[in-house]
Amino acid sequence: MSETPEFPETPGRPETPGRPETPGRPETPGRPETPGRTGTPGRSEPAGAREQAARAAELDAADPLAAVRGRFVLDPAPDHASGDTDVYLDGNSLGMLPRGVADRIADVIDREWGRLRIRSWSESGWWTAPERVGDKIAPLIGAGPGRVVVGDSTSVNIFKAVIGGVRMAGKGCTEILVDATTFPSDGYIARSAAQMTGLAVRPVEPARIADEVTERTALALVNHVDYRTGRLNDLPGITHALHSAGALAVWDLCHSAGALPVGLDAHHVDLAVGCTYKYLNGGPGAPAYLYIRESLQERFESPLPGWNSHADPFAMDPAYAPAEGIARGRVGTPDILSLLALEAALEAWDGVAIEDVRTKSLALTDFFLECVAAYVPPGRVRSLTPADHRSRGSQVSLACSPKLAADRQGGTPLAGEVMDELIRRGVVGDFRHPEVLRFGFTPLYTSFADAERAARVLGEVLGALPEVESGAAG
Repeated sequence: MSETPEFPETPGRPETPGRPETPGRPETPGRPETPGRTGTPGRSEPAGAREQAARAAELDAADPLAAVRGRFVLDPAPDHASGDTDVYLDGNSLGMLPRGVADRIADVIDREWGRLRIRSWSESGWWTAPERVGDKIAPLIGAGPGRVVVGDSTSVNIFKAVIGGVRMAGKGCTEILVDATTFPSDGYIARSAAQMTGLAVRPVEPARIADEVTERTALALVNHVDYRTGRLNDLPGITHALHSAGALAVWDLCHSAGALPVGLDAHHVDLAVGCTYKYLNGGPGAPAYLYIRESLQERFESPLPGWNSHADPFAMDPAYAPAEGIARGRVGTPDILSLLALEAALEAWDGVAIEDVRTKSLALTDFFLECVAAYVPPGRVRSLTPADHRSRGSQVSLACSPKLAADRQGGTPLAGEVMDELIRRGVVGDFRHPEVLRFGFTPLYTSFADAERAARVLGEVLGALPEVESGAAG
């Protein structure tokens, strides 16, 4: 997979807008002196800071999604040296809390569980929640009603999708293709599923799937967005290539759903899974979902035929008969508290078009890369995230230069130390071993001012690190 060089010119940005910059932060004790923030007395101002801050303000002022930011809890008490609230750029790991969730769950606990108790399965709609919440997610991933069911974890749904897909594949299939850059759990599950079905697993780079698929391929399990680099894979093209060879397409949407249009129905995707705690803001451990193409639902055989997916669950029949439609994707009793928290969280999407989210996502990541190029000394990081909008998700991944040195604390990789310091200064992202800094941009609540401040603090932290002559710091 090719990586983008340093910081290529970013594509033209829409004339859009921001917010005034945050007040200066005091010197961090025990660290080398680093460049300050615009207007901080006694400290130098980074080159171009006023211009970038002004541009952020313009972009935020023209942002059609700016009002949606108020639907989230954005003002936690800071626990770092500055008095500023955090810039939160980790929504690609855990989304922020939508404001309506706490009251909804309080009502579920106090009234539906506390007073109605067992009656809530019917009177409060608990029993139908997996399909009802699935129908709320469906428009965000380009699916019609009755094609998405919510429940279980992402890994469990991958297992259901892969085994179910192999069972629908033609006889004579001998292999499952797996995205060679996949999130580890996907690979673990695929290999286990292959062992159980007597097939082999073959890792293939997503861009090579069209060339590598054969008539013996049952299906390919592919990540829509690479979790390390933020690269967006070609869902329409890969799906078409798989179908042309007679194979099924199974997509992992964890890093794309809620960040960009997916188009499952339009591109005839067979099966898809995704989590709900990232860009969908469903909360820690929120249940995942399973999509089954409508024309395949009658043929789908779940490897986990639980009582909740039975045609007549309360008949307690010892013989299993699958339910009709998407309910075949259910397994056991739904996790009602987290499921209803997710349902409340999805109300933050009311009136929001996923196309507008995509437009802002690209503008945010363009602007952040522009600010990084302005604030970070040359050669200290390089972008792993494609400059081409057609190949970019909603995160920016930066690789730290091996020439940078830092004091080692317990063997922590340099990127880990850099991210720890960013978080201490109020910029929350994450890192992936060994050298990748990840910044997730969630258009519903991330502002352009957030992007500018994050790049500026990153410049301060990286600018304070010395370089070594060759090799990685020891």
